[in-house]
Amino acid sequence: MITITDSAVLAIKRLQGEYQKPNLALRLGVMGGGCSGLTYKIDMTEEPQGNDKVFEKEGVRVFVDSKSYPYLDGLELDYFDELTKKGFQFRNPNAKATCGCGTSFDV
Repeated sequence: MITITDSAVLAIKRLQGEYQKPNLALRLGVMGGGCSGLTYKIDMTEEPQGNDKVFEKEGVRVFVDSKSYPYLDGLELDYFDELTKKGFQFRNPNAKATCGCGTSFDV
């Protein structure tokens, strides 16, 4: 299961408005690389692919491909907007170690 916070919902809705695409969804994935071994992939798309798992909150959808899902199961997707930076944040219970920037992890 992927949990989507209220802040992440608002951020995705803002993106939908900016792109003028109300069906725009966030696609999450994992690939090899980064400081800790695995890195998060994030993209925008309108439709799920083949075996994607689909998570929804308040009409906002998040797609996760089946190969990435075991690494992301239990993840909380959040969004932060601070004075010096903003972006999506991943709280992943499967991560045994993370890098300082928070975009790569090890299981």
